[in-house]
Amino acid sequence: MLPNNEEHLRYLRVLARQFPTVAAAASEIIRIEAITRLPKGTEHFMSDLHGENEAFLHILNSASGVIREKIDLVLGEGVPAAERAELATLIYYPAQKLPELKARQADLEGWYRKTLLRLIELCRQVSSKHTRAHVRRCLPQSCAYILDELLHAHFEDHDKDLYYGQIIDSILRYDRADAYVIRFCEVIKHLAVDRLHILGDLFDRGPRPDLILDQLMAHHDVDIQWGNHDVVWMGAASGSPVCIFTVLKTSLAYGNLDLLETGYGISLRGLERFAVEFYPGPQHPRWEPHLDPRQTAAPAVQQRNARMHKAVTLLLFKLEAQVIARNPDFGMQGRDCLNHIDYAAGTVRWAGGTSPLLENDFPTVDPAAPAALTPREEELVAELVRAFTQSERLQRHVRYLYARGAVYKVTNGNLLFHGAVPMTADGDFARETFEGQGYSGRALFDYCDRRARAGYFAPPGSAARLAGQDFLWYLWCGALSPIYGRSAMTTFERLYIADKAAHAERKNPYYALVSGPGAAAVAERILAEFGLSGEGCHILNGHVPVRAVEGEDPVKAGGRLVVIDGGFCRAYHRRTGIAGYTLVYNSRGLTLRTHQPFESTEAAIRDDEDIDSQSAYIYTAPHRILVRDTDEGRDLQQMIGDLSRLVDAYRTGLLPEQPGG
Repeated sequence: MLPNNEEHLRYLRVLARQFPTVAAAASEIIRIEAITRLPKGTEHFMSDLHGENEAFLHILNSASGVIREKIDLVLGEGVPAAERAELATLIYYPAQKLPELKARQADLEGWYRKTLLRLIELCRQVSSKHTRAHVRRCLPQSCAYILDELLHAHFEDHDKDLYYGQIIDSILRYDRADAYVIRFCEVIKHLAVDRLHILGDLFDRGPRPDLILDQLMAHHDVDIQWGNHDVVWMGAASGSPVCIFTVLKTSLAYGNLDLLETGYGISLRGLERFAVEFYPGPQHPRWEPHLDPRQTAAPAVQQRNARMHKAVTLLLFKLEAQVIARNPDFGMQGRDCLNHIDYAAGTVRWAGGTSPLLENDFPTVDPAAPAALTPREEELVAELVRAFTQSERLQRHVRYLYARGAVYKVTNGNLLFHGAVPMTADGDFARETFEGQGYSGRALFDYCDRRARAGYFAPPGSAARLAGQDFLWYLWCGALSPIYGRSAMTTFERLYIADKAAHAERKNPYYALVSGPGAAAVAERILAEFGLSGEGCHILNGHVPVRAVEGEDPVKAGGRLVVIDGGFCRAYHRRTGIAGYTLVYNSRGLTLRTHQPFESTEAAIRDDEDIDSQSAYIYTAPHRILVRDTDEGRDLQQMIGDLSRLVDAYRTGLLPEQPGG
């Protein structure tokens, strides 16, 4: 047990400053050993939120049904279902629900007593697998002492009801009941889930991803695996013109201008003027935004947005061609679509042949230099680059995505990523060459992560910054991007070629390999590439909506892989037949939750309506998973080893104790 080299001895001297005696070190060992014997904390997994802020908040608040399960367990069927539903809504939305519930009470004081007692018991239940020190850290400072007393009081020497009653009397006497109800609700939500994992695609399609990010930033423990819709916004925030115009194109295609103008303070007036100048006439309906049932727009507004959509899209095609030209290692030659048009004939070269264009209206394109920007376009690009880089709120959100995010994460036996591990049809890891070096498997993921960070953090104006910005766009749509996982983004084809065969975006062989014969072996190989093995290890990802309505199973590869993109976004509900999957990983195993569409926060608060969900275990642990079985547990065991060596060093005189030090 004694240190075997001078370096380790130096480390023990540093550790001795915190634990200067045998007693101090031994006490810490005992404390850590107690923690390792607690049940593993609950992890919550969500993916492909796509701006659906209300559905996200409800699933977050309910912990995918975990809190309702605790309510039913604690209160039991002796409490009417309607009262349990009311309590659940109160916990999910305490500030909004509390005034409504108070207004309906004939005996408000009696209701406060009953509700506070129920919240205390529920809070005791969700805190039972946490140390008292951890629970104390979760309590709001303004009332931490009283909450701690209510949660951890012992009743061997005095009457429980009398004790609680006296404290609640004081709370009521000083008009603090509302504050304590709200605080208990927030503590319950905090303790119900230890860690939240977001498997990518917070942005686009749905209305307010900015509000989702506000909620994530307020959460106690989050990690994010970037999706392709996230990295393109990260590129836009860095000042990449091609990423900015990609973001604008998607926002205009789905009618999400409020996010840009209200959410991030990005003015589109210059873009609107440009669109009116160059595309003044009526535009084909294909350019009009796809509105979901929550949105309405007058025909004149739809036409205004169609002109802007078209103007942005043609500018985007120019910028894409420039990025492709300066990055030959992206392997995207042929995707510079403007360079393949015969403008006189109104045709485009595609798939070895020629197709007629659905329209031949390119007023800002010079056929001799299709990718060149006009002076007016350069002016507009510069204006929008300033707007994106100077949006304080967008910058704050993107810095958070970088701080809490990555291309992938390995945690507690699970491999998390958004899209795919690029593979060849015969099951090898696909190899891509960037900057003269080949990458595949985990090395490709690590390389992509480094390049993505350079696009935002490299010095402004540097070659590394520009190259990193271009790479963020590649991650959005590149054929071997592990975040995208398809052959090409066929935006041009969908807008300009009638033949639907041209619209296909072929999935990387990964998707067929993890769904077909031998899928379990493929999953095992991928897990091993990232350092994982064993029955309890899983691949968790999103990105491709599971068509549950057609019978597709989100659990693949013999149970080793789970796809949890079930269509959070309303635009996908018809395609998937559901409104999303989430996962809950607790000390008993891994549970898949299947959710039906969420109407609105207003309806949930008003009618105590929860999301209709189904739950099924997809992995049941052979024994209850304890903290010692987790990544944190391994770190704690290492700390126990170091402290044990410190104790031995004290006892053998290798290091002197410092009582009172």
